[in-house]
Amino acid sequence: MINRVYIKDFLSFKEVDLEFEKGLVVFTGPSGAGKSILMEAILSLFGIKEPKAKLSEVVLESSIIDEDFDINIGDEIVIKELKKEKTRYLLNNQSISKKRLYTFSSMLIKHLSLKDKTDFESWKLIKFLDIVSSKNSKFKKIKQEFDTTFQALQKEKKELNKLIEDEKKVEDLKEFAKFEIEKIEAINPLIDEYDELIEVKRKLSKKDKIEAALKSLAPIFDSSHLVSNALELLEVDSSFFDDAINELNNHFEKFNDSLSELEELDIENILNRIEQLSSLQKRFGSIQQALEYKKQKQEDLEKYENISFEKTKLEKRIEELTAIVFSLSSQISEYRKTALIKLENRVNHYLKFLYLSNAKITSNKKELDSTGIDEIIFNLNGVDLDTISSGEFNRLRLALLTSISEFEIVNNGVLFLDEIDANLSGKESSAIATVLSQLSKSYQIFAISHQPQLTSSANQHFLVDKVNGESTVTLLNKEQRVDEISRMISGEDISKEALQFAKNLLN
Repeated sequence: MINRVYIKDFLSFKEVDLEFEKGLVVFTGPSGAGKSILMEAILSLFGIKEPKAKLSEVVLESSIIDEDFDINIGDEIVIKELKKEKTRYLLNNQSISKKRLYTFSSMLIKHLSLKDKTDFESWKLIKFLDIVSSKNSKFKKIKQEFDTTFQALQKEKKELNKLIEDEKKVEDLKEFAKFEIEKIEAINPLIDEYDELIEVKRKLSKKDKIEAALKSLAPIFDSSHLVSNALELLEVDSSFFDDAINELNNHFEKFNDSLSELEELDIENILNRIEQLSSLQKRFGSIQQALEYKKQKQEDLEKYENISFEKTKLEKRIEELTAIVFSLSSQISEYRKTALIKLENRVNHYLKFLYLSNAKITSNKKELDSTGIDEIIFNLNGVDLDTISSGEFNRLRLALLTSISEFEIVNNGVLFLDEIDANLSGKESSAIATVLSQLSKSYQIFAISHQPQLTSSANQHFLVDKVNGESTVTLLNKEQRVDEISRMISGEDISKEALQFAKNLLN
């Protein structure tokens, strides 16, 4: 149950501070006053709508247990929403992501909007039936196995389709693979070969310059004995000079040895080889990647040669998985049928209050897909939903959503109803008011209303108004409620009859 909501700087609302009681809480007011955006601001605190207020906070009494946040039934929960450059959410002063907040709130809060027309679609009803059935651990295990096996089946089917396509053009694929392999094998590259050849090329490019430099240094070696003699006359140990000359001579001889090796190389062949390896690197990124590509093509070629065998093996695997999936989906169907009966009973329970009856929910077999083999079909008095009136559709939808909410949120949870009685007749509005009054004994209900019947049933009645562009929210007393309900009946010029009718409704 929500006890308090505080909102600051939200569109046309400067500041809103509201306290709520149990039961049915109704917001009314002129069109454009801000009823829907106020509802959105409250829903954003539970991760259901996008946040727009700079600061908002909700205080509620817990009806669930959540070990992650150390919350028990009856505990006070405070959710804050702070919006600057980005939005932050806090649950009892602990940071929480919007996704986690939405998951946490889903057991406490349910938003029912007439703008969403998908509630009778088979996939959505199946999703709900599975939620009900998941209370049985055996069903959960079967459903998990079904999901895993179905995904494996889809993967194998995709692979088979690729093989079938490959089989149609296998000769072309084989020729292409052979061509790519032969192209790389013709060059037959080695991993470090390119770098080694570049080093050889670098040495060759410096060969002539080094030879000339060494030739010009020959007099140094011819005259080295003169330096040694001079050092002896000076009584200086000449060993340092002799060692230096020997070290220098070793380097020069080493180069002369490598020079003879370089002279034996075919420069033209080296340059051609570098060009071949360079072309591979440009195409594949590196010699390593070129060799990996060749290996992949060799594997592809082997696969193309064995395509018939692989196809037969895949077909057998698909046949086995299909049998498992069908068996699991049949077991799932039985659980869904039990849940379906529960749902149908609850829907018809609420339809009695809405002057409707005989809703029938059936499960037909359909082609296997990710949801199984069930197609859920709804009808009213044996008539397809496409042919019933909008009033009947809205009341049936309310009965469905109300029934679903009983399973999806716990007792003492909160329901938000956005314009649930819009465009309905007086009789239909009275019926909805009856259902919501009954439901409000178990849930706190927030509703935007345009009809006096639902409004008069409220435990709390708030007026949303806008003056000079600023929206306000006011809790109405009994006299003020009479005036507001009278306005809803007869417009701004309130008649005596409207006043009397409003008083009768409230009494």
